[in-house]
Amino acid sequence: MRAAAGLLGLLLAGPALAQNAPPEAPGRISVVGRASREVAPDFATVEIAVESRGATPAAALDRTSSAARKVADLAGEFGIRGADLATAALSLRPASKTVRDPGGEMRDVPDGYQATNAVSVRVRDLARLGALMRRLIDGGADRIGGVSFGLSDPRQTENAVRADAVRDARRQAEALAEAAGTRLGRLDNLVSPPRDGAAAPMHARSFAAKASGGGIAVPIEPGPITVEAAVEATYQVAP
Repeated sequence: MRAAAGLLGLLLAGPALAQNAPPEAPGRISVVGRASREVAPDFATVEIAVESRGATPAAALDRTSSAARKVADLAGEFGIRGADLATAALSLRPASKTVRDPGGEMRDVPDGYQATNAVSVRVRDLARLGALMRRLIDGGADRIGGVSFGLSDPRQTENAVRADAVRDARRQAEALAEAAGTRLGRLDNLVSPPRDGAAAPMHARSFAAKASGGGIAVPIEPGPITVEAAVEATYQVAP
């Protein structure tokens, strides 16, 4: 009699235990959405350097400072002032030259000092960039460190590309859900950039040809800037 009562108790408890069991976790689909857009740059940055030598550190530095001021004045003729003109680097070091000893051996001997002053110039009127570079070279600039292009306010473009990446992630997840014979549920998690590393936000292509003689403007071809974005999205699978 006691055995039958115990069996009946187990049968009655079974459904209650099943009702209290935790629900099965829903399936999930995780994807990485990507997007990119090409936009035209609206400014260029050029690094112009001047170098001078002198018998003393002060003499070398004074000559370079005078040349750097001339570069700044020439940039001012193109309307470039204030925050668009900045010192990029300044250096002063002992200089040397190679001489031949009476015995025929070559050796380096001190030869005064060399000073370098590099000026970063931001050009917003890209149509005048080549003419400016030619003017700076004629005005005493010794070196062009490089030309880079950018966007004054990239946030609007970056936000639009991120939205495109989110839509790309949704399309991927829907395609996977359809292929698996199920339906896509609600968005569970969204991370930008993906946790395994960020996509490069901007790539700028630029080309600066070496200046030729005769006062010809330096040919410059500002290529498009590619703005990229990536997001990691996790969706639940609909029951």
